[in-house]
Amino acid sequence: MDKLYWLDQIKLQDRAKVGDKAFFLSKIIQRGYPVVPGFVVSAEILRQFLENLNSSESLVADLPHSSLHLDVTNWRQLQQVAGRLRQEILTATVPEEWVRTIFQAARELQTGCLILRPTLAVSTATPSMKNISGLLESVFCQCEPEAIAFALKRTWSQIFRARSLLYWQRAGINLQQINLAVLVQPVDNAIASGLLRANSSGWEIEATWGLGIAIALGEVQPDVYYIQQATGIVLEQQLGNKMLAYGVDDAAPEDFSQPIPKSALTPDHSCLNTYLLQEAQQKQYALQEEYLQQIIALGTQLVSELGKTFTIKWTIAGQTPSGKLYITQVSSPQSVIIPHGHFIRGLGAAGGRVVATALVITNPQHKPEQLPKGVILVIPTIAPDWLPLLQQLAGIITEQGGLTSHAAILARELGIAAVVNATSATSLIQTGERLLLDGDRGEVYRIKGNSKEEMEKATEEESGKLAGEKFLSSNHHNLKVPHPPLSSHLPMIATQLLVNLSQSSLIEQVQSFPVDGVGLLRSELMVLNILDGQHPNSWILGGRQAELLERWSEQIMQFARAFAPRPVFYRSLDWPQDLPSLSDNLQSSTQSMLGERGTFSYLRNPAVFELELQALASVQQAGYSNVNLMLPFVRTVEEFVFCRRKVEQALLTEVSQFQLWMMAEVPSVLFLLPEYVKAGADGISIGTNDLTQLLLGVDREQGQLAKVFNERHPAVMSAIAQLIQMAKSAGIPCSICGQAPALYPEIIDKLVEWGINSISVEPEAVERTYQAIARAEKRLILQAARRKIH
Repeated sequence: MDKLYWLDQIKLQDRAKVGDKAFFLSKIIQRGYPVVPGFVVSAEILRQFLENLNSSESLVADLPHSSLHLDVTNWRQLQQVAGRLRQEILTATVPEEWVRTIFQAARELQTGCLILRPTLAVSTATPSMKNISGLLESVFCQCEPEAIAFALKRTWSQIFRARSLLYWQRAGINLQQINLAVLVQPVDNAIASGLLRANSSGWEIEATWGLGIAIALGEVQPDVYYIQQATGIVLEQQLGNKMLAYGVDDAAPEDFSQPIPKSALTPDHSCLNTYLLQEAQQKQYALQEEYLQQIIALGTQLVSELGKTFTIKWTIAGQTPSGKLYITQVSSPQSVIIPHGHFIRGLGAAGGRVVATALVITNPQHKPEQLPKGVILVIPTIAPDWLPLLQQLAGIITEQGGLTSHAAILARELGIAAVVNATSATSLIQTGERLLLDGDRGEVYRIKGNSKEEMEKATEEESGKLAGEKFLSSNHHNLKVPHPPLSSHLPMIATQLLVNLSQSSLIEQVQSFPVDGVGLLRSELMVLNILDGQHPNSWILGGRQAELLERWSEQIMQFARAFAPRPVFYRSLDWPQDLPSLSDNLQSSTQSMLGERGTFSYLRNPAVFELELQALASVQQAGYSNVNLMLPFVRTVEEFVFCRRKVEQALLTEVSQFQLWMMAEVPSVLFLLPEYVKAGADGISIGTNDLTQLLLGVDREQGQLAKVFNERHPAVMSAIAQLIQMAKSAGIPCSICGQAPALYPEIIDKLVEWGINSISVEPEAVERTYQAIARAEKRLILQAARRKIH
């Protein structure tokens, strides 16, 4: 048989082989979400099985190529045909080699009980195709060869049940179009299970004791929790009627009574037991507050992956005393069968869905003077000097780069949907093609038709209903997601929330956000708007220093004025300073993330740094005392001392509110921070992008190494925790301004727990970060209260 497809290794091209259920679970698990592990027996195996059925029945002989043209209104004939087909399958022999392969893989799951979930893909969607979630059922079995073989046949046979045959014909689906794969996962005892239904009007959580099959079979009335999506607050909860629960084998979960004989309720589920719940437990809610909050937090994170409308099934595994939350199934309007099919997959770098015309540029070194408004730029890579050209784009697709590449950062800040690391995009896409770019899911679709109506229809079909999230540009038929509107009912938080900025064009929109200031003003992106394509050195050498100083000061002053009295942390240039050509400089900087970067370049050529300090002094002289300086990529204490002296010479420290911070992104800071504090560092801001690549030895611009470049790696998280603790001990504030909190909201729990002073994120991530901080702080307060009670 062909290989088995493990959930964490399924690729885009495997979708038809593994079915939609497994495909979308694989996308979630590969994004780092807690999914019960497993593997898929592909649809090709069923096809081979049916082709090799040895039967004298003419009805069976043509399978799987027969279309079974039945008169479905003749119920007697329908039942007879369905019964004969299923009997042929159930009595046939599954090849021993197949069973052995599946059994060996199942043993790696280290469980005595398996669940076989049907996972379906239909090669051509039809207008009458509806939700088929209840058409095919999961099958449980012992992790033994004979049991696996029979359970596999039972799962396959379901497509020939009478109700299935009726459905296929009424939906206009031939058997040849059906790809039925089987997802095999372990089953263990559960503390509780249930589902979360999310939509824009509110969330509903159902829960019951034990395994979720009790809800699926309708044998319990689950507990229900009604959640306000924007805040995660439980608006109402109703106790269900839960008299029984399901567990595995004879190991009854705590507080369950003796099992009911299997013949009574579970004749087909040989590895399951049904238990009557004790009366006291029937009167209790199945979810402890801790687990309820975990599910709410998980749902909040999944909004960025699945949109506002989705359903997940979850279980809290009981192998450990504390329990662990897992996703067992996921579905959403965006995970339906896609008529046109996505043909390119990359990394979703900047959220939003946009339909527009493609513009392909194969050589990024040949930068045009301007780009057409409202197009999707398809290009191998983007250097920072492209920034002035990006403002009017509808979307960006790059062949290279990761989630912290220049293209990704620029797109997120500008609110432009983007997909990076889309292999061969410039050769697969042609200029003028209509595309749907899904920056949330990292997918690109080819849209057939040019009319506004066709594009809107395709967008609704392929991306789900997104009312309230999109606006339509009548000139370009361009559906674009702007920065999200912020809720007016936000809870109070103690941790400071700051914003990363570089573009003055965003000031008017962002200054009203619920932020405590600008945690990172990226100078190198800010000044691209004023340099006219020339490196600052060229301005200085050409005798235009005064003009550049005036432009630079005005740029900084716009941010100082807009956010006063809130602080603005200006990060000085992180470019090599000795190159006369701006474009050459930036192209070379994309090839290596090291080199003469940061404060080391100031020692080599201090002229540009001194000009920056003069610009900051001009802002102070204009009456703004809220601008602070942050030094980038500091390698040694000597570099910091050199910069500190330059700052003092520029008289910046004469203003009492002024603070000199440094980026904590070179791993040596883990050993040298006390020395930096002695030398005058007033605070640190952790740059997770560079810290991660230097700790793990992975270039963040290389998208193919995205799985290795992981800010959640234990080494990176340990380094962040150490920096926060060291800053506390030294009595200085510690912030974080890298992409990690925005990309992985679950990190925020740890940052708040460790005592981070502030978190700075892109504008598009402000509201979800605010909510994540609020939940983290609430959780800490709740834990402290519980400890006090006990």
